[in-house]
Amino acid sequence: MRWDGSCFWVIHRRREFGPFDYEWSHDLRGVTLLYRGTKFGEICNELEFFADLKEFGLPRCVSAVASVTLGCISYSILHGLSSNEKQRLIAFRLTEQGYGAFAQVAS
Repeated sequence: MRWDGSCFWVIHRRREFGPFDYEWSHDLRGVTLLYRGTKFGEICNELEFFADLKEFGLPRCVSAVASVTLGCISYSILHGLSSNEKQRLIAFRLTEQGYGAFAQVAS
């Protein structure tokens, strides 16, 4: 994965997919999920998370890695985790789901 601020790219077979990003809703009660600037989902609260990347035709593992990562970002925001704690959580969850190779940050 490659990061630039809140944006990240998933690197799969030497190809970059992204950027994936998020932005707060106007009322600050939810978070909009973006792929290449296009909304593909939203986080309404801790229990409601909607996402559909089907229209982009991404490889399954890219969608899975992005979903796990965005879930961790959501958790980090809601629980006030630091940037380092967020990165550790992402690495742990990706590894737990069998995507540990994606947890490494490209330089």
